[in-house]
Amino acid sequence: MTATLAHPATGTTSRPQVRLAAEQVRLAYGEHVVVDSLDLELTDGSFTAIVGPNGCGKSTLLRALGRLLRPSSGQVVLDGRPIAKTPTREVARVLGLLPQTPIAPEGLTVADLVARGRHPHQSWLRQWSRDDEAVVAEALSWTDMTDLADRPVDALSGGQRQRAWISMALAQGTDLLLLDEPTTYLDLSHQIDVLELVARLHAERGRTVAVVLHDLNLAARYAQRLIAMKDGVMVASGTPAEVLTEQLLDEVFDLEARVIPDPVSDTPMVVPVRRIR
Repeated sequence: MTATLAHPATGTTSRPQVRLAAEQVRLAYGEHVVVDSLDLELTDGSFTAIVGPNGCGKSTLLRALGRLLRPSSGQVVLDGRPIAKTPTREVARVLGLLPQTPIAPEGLTVADLVARGRHPHQSWLRQWSRDDEAVVAEALSWTDMTDLADRPVDALSGGQRQRAWISMALAQGTDLLLLDEPTTYLDLSHQIDVLELVARLHAERGRTVAVVLHDLNLAARYAQRLIAMKDGVMVASGTPAEVLTEQLLDEVFDLEARVIPDPVSDTPMVVPVRRIR
């Protein structure tokens, strides 16, 4: 379900701009089809969480949206152009992808990692500048990483490491951000820390965000829209209240559960009862 916006002068409605789309995308590793005939649209300024059981194709889909995996059929479209035909540097100026477990070279400092976010903006004619320094400093400050700028990335805690990578994406200057399970291996407090940071990027910086999450309650609390997948197919798309129903939890997750209002955010909260099958 896509909301419409009323035009202030005419009262007519206009559809939000589609920034990134999958059109009849089929994704496979060899003969093994992971995602089949999938259509998806990420509109400008949206915050979307992709949920589903293990192995349903969530991360594979995100890799295709980020141009790390070429569809065997169909296409991914970025700002109206096939992403496969868009120059790599041009894509990197618009779209940032953080994989599930990003790895930095041994000994690389936080400042050096964040500075790498400026590479898509440089060329033989445009080398490192004071503007780049200012952007990196701002990214470090915005993610509360300034005091850790000289620390090696591999010496950070899990939550600090994720903030460092998000800082790099911020320095990259992209306004479309894809994150694959950014809270994996983090304790609950650091999960909240990372998702609060992503939510601020969305709310205060206007970033269009798509994130793969396992925790349905956190997905419902932070995302405006949920996409539920099973066996490589999108089975539901809409607001958290529209998607997280007891019937869907049964069909997609084989889970008997109750859905009640979250006492903090009033978003749907899933209370598991038992596994059905």
